[in-house]
Amino acid sequence: MATISIPLLQKAISGRQLPAKCGRPTPQELHLPFKIRCYSTRDGFISVDSFSQFKELRSVACGVLAVWAVTAASPVIAANQRLPPLSTEPNRCERAFVGNTIGQANGVYDKPLDLRFCDYSNEKSNLKGKSLAAALMSDAKFDGADMTEVVMSKAYAVGASFKGTDFSNAVVDRVNFGNANLQGAVFKNTVLSGSTFVEAQLQDVDFEDTIIGYIDLQKLCTNKTINDEGRVNLGCR
Repeated sequence: MATISIPLLQKAISGRQLPAKCGRPTPQELHLPFKIRCYSTRDGFISVDSFSQFKELRSVACGVLAVWAVTAASPVIAANQRLPPLSTEPNRCERAFVGNTIGQANGVYDKPLDLRFCDYSNEKSNLKGKSLAAALMSDAKFDGADMTEVVMSKAYAVGASFKGTDFSNAVVDRVNFGNANLQGAVFKNTVLSGSTFVEAQLQDVDFEDTIIGYIDLQKLCTNKTINDEGRVNLGCR
């Protein structure tokens, strides 16, 4: 359980300082939001003549707690996140040829792109340069497809197949490629920062001039399927 400490500075609180002990609220004070007349500090107690003086402090504290609550809850939500049911839209696979019309690199979209189980094998024209931000791509096939200059930020591509796919000059950041087959894929001059490749197949992948963060590079280099040439291009040690 996380805790938050909010220090109370003596200079920020008016009233008589360092009394012998804290007093209980009077009957007239019971209706006030705060029912404690004294606040503990490192040096002792500070008696407060007026509870209204703490309204500003209460607002600050509530604001801090609200921010903490959101921050603390976010990882829990992310960890338990489940994929939505498969879209029943008849032409959902064809929507990749249009892509997202807003958002792009920040992963926001006007309508979710559900491309799961779609087959784009050897697609050479309709995917090039499209925005597929936050697209659901798990178990889809993109083997031999031309995906140069695509924006695929925050896409979910677990278990997808990208054998021989050309991602040259693309923005493929923060993509989950877990268990994906990327044999022979080309990431030449491609932004890969934040993307994960847990148990992905990376044999013969071209990483020439790939743009990737140092920490992400360290994780990527642990993948044993990368051949010697790929490790040299990445700068793996």
